[in-house]
Amino acid sequence: MKKVGLFVHSRWSAAARLAEEVREFLSGKVADVWVVSDWEDTDVGDFIPGTDLLICLGGDGTMLRAARTVIPHEVPVLGVNMGRLGFLAEVMPGELIERLPAVLAEKGRIEERTMLQAQVPSLGVTYHALNDVVVGRANVSRPVYVDVAIDGSRLAVHRCDAVIVASATGSTAYSLSAGGPILHPESRDVLLTVVAPHLAAARPLVLPPETVVDLNVSADMDAVVSIDGQVDRSLLSGETVSVCRSPHVARFVRFSKPQDYWGKLAERLDWLRVLRASDHPELFDLNGISTPK
Repeated sequence: MKKVGLFVHSRWSAAARLAEEVREFLSGKVADVWVVSDWEDTDVGDFIPGTDLLICLGGDGTMLRAARTVIPHEVPVLGVNMGRLGFLAEVMPGELIERLPAVLAEKGRIEERTMLQAQVPSLGVTYHALNDVVVGRANVSRPVYVDVAIDGSRLAVHRCDAVIVASATGSTAYSLSAGGPILHPESRDVLLTVVAPHLAAARPLVLPPETVVDLNVSADMDAVVSIDGQVDRSLLSGETVSVCRSPHVARFVRFSKPQDYWGKLAERLDWLRVLRASDHPELFDLNGISTPK
């Protein structure tokens, strides 16, 4: 590798200190090392061309921003979990320096994640998202009406808080909290999940990779389209957001096996927690036999 970038969470001093440590380690091993704050992503375009690796120091939000920032360049991203959950990161801060020689020798595997493309024809803008594209209410007290069409065929008009179109990566984000299913991260399928539908039942849908979802919004107040929960754009009543699979993918450096994902998922969602009598005596009788409460 000749050129490595460091994409650093701007408000975490620990991330800045680790970035300096990594930069010192790479000195003499890599010809060009650049460092940019995640809030200075508009400046990254000057550095990205020719970059062989982007090391992302932050949380999942920093990883989402990094995945969008490198487009259209196919730069692999190594995530270092400086945050809370770390669904997208691969290594912890304490093991990064130890892992770097293997990374520089390109000994890890590359995991490709599907991204989404959202177009707003009336505004003439195109966005790319790693997690999801959400069309929803801009006013907390007013629902929106979202007319949903799939590949040109009208599906439903939902009176709801929002409609989420999510990638497999985004299946563990907002869509999950709204009752959507979890997909393997390398799946190319697309999810459609309705948030808090009023009166009519709405079930999450798993759609084929080449599906195009059109979301036409009407509301008494302005609505909003949100990209990965980080980029928001107001929508007027009658405007449409067209969502499909992006021609770009996110490329993450992995050392773990693909099947290891499920164990990490269970750990991060705390599915493996076991109740013990010593921790929760109120749930057990005097003989140590579980008593329903």
